[in-house]
Amino acid sequence: MLKLLGACLILTACTWIGFQMARHVADRPRQIRQLRSALSYLETEIGYGTRPLIQACRQIASQELGPVSRLFATSAKNLAQMDGASTFECFERAIELEWKNNALGRSEQAIMLNLSRTLGISDREDQLHHLALANSNLKVEEMKAREEQERYEKMYKTVGILAGALIVILMY
Repeated sequence: MLKLLGACLILTACTWIGFQMARHVADRPRQIRQLRSALSYLETEIGYGTRPLIQACRQIASQELGPVSRLFATSAKNLAQMDGASTFECFERAIELEWKNNALGRSEQAIMLNLSRTLGISDREDQLHHLALANSNLKVEEMKAREEQERYEKMYKTVGILAGALIVILMY
């Protein structure tokens, strides 16, 4: 009876791990899409709006969900609290704090860091150019993430179940 309970727990744990890995792979394209949407809003605000960057970040944080919302909320908080710090430093600190809580990869992190270097220090046209560049780079990353999702999502689920079954078989 105890062996059967242990086998069920092992099978459940391995299956859960496989499904969590699959969810991580599936979340990445969605979060990149959210990030692209946030950058499009920021591009509109810089191009046509008159709001300061801190208010635009707060607005994005209220419109988006999950990690992208937290990223922009933390950026807005840093912009408000870190007097004398550059926009890059505020965004960099927000990215350092919030990046581990999302499914986005290093390439998206590099794109956001490169973008944050130009925000607030260049003219409107240059900022719009860099926002469009970041958006197009994120579009490429989104396509890669979708391909990765198609390739690996089902595999992670299957490997989780099969690894659990293998461990149970080896134990008996």
